[in-house]
Amino acid sequence: MKIRIKILLFCVLSIIFIGCDQVTKDIAKHNLVEGMYTSYLHDTVRLIYVQNTGAALNFADNLPPRLSFWLLSIFPLVILCYLFYYAMRNARTMEPIKMLSFCLIFAGGIGNIIDRILFDRHVTDFMNIGFGNIRTGIFNFADVCVTSGVIGLLLTRLITYPKEKSDAKSV
Repeated sequence: MKIRIKILLFCVLSIIFIGCDQVTKDIAKHNLVEGMYTSYLHDTVRLIYVQNTGAALNFADNLPPRLSFWLLSIFPLVILCYLFYYAMRNARTMEPIKMLSFCLIFAGGIGNIIDRILFDRHVTDFMNIGFGNIRTGIFNFADVCVTSGVIGLLLTRLITYPKEKSDAKSV
């Protein structure tokens, strides 16, 4: 795949993923009642509106506002800028699935940072999945993007590592 197409796809998909994240959060804000959930598929999926000022599973929720802003907004933004730079710089040699994984991580991270900056550190979460008492934390579309991207990177590493190992032995 040509480098220009990879870069264009990365940018367009990032905009689409960020847009989907922001639209689904806006729908949740306007249609769900805070603290009450709506259940689907025999309580496998729950939609519940929550404002989260911490990271995953409310981690670092009690930080002072200034520290929280720097630690949960600016620091991740710097890392995401580097990730974008890395993906663009290596687009020529990067496999499309790896490029997509970086795109998902970038878009998901930016989606949550947009919330943190625009809504005074608050990120809208609204999805919960589980069976009985075994449930996930409450999350959003951006979290799904980041998680999918990380899983994609892990899978590409698991697939390419045995090949790299066997190539190294044959040298």
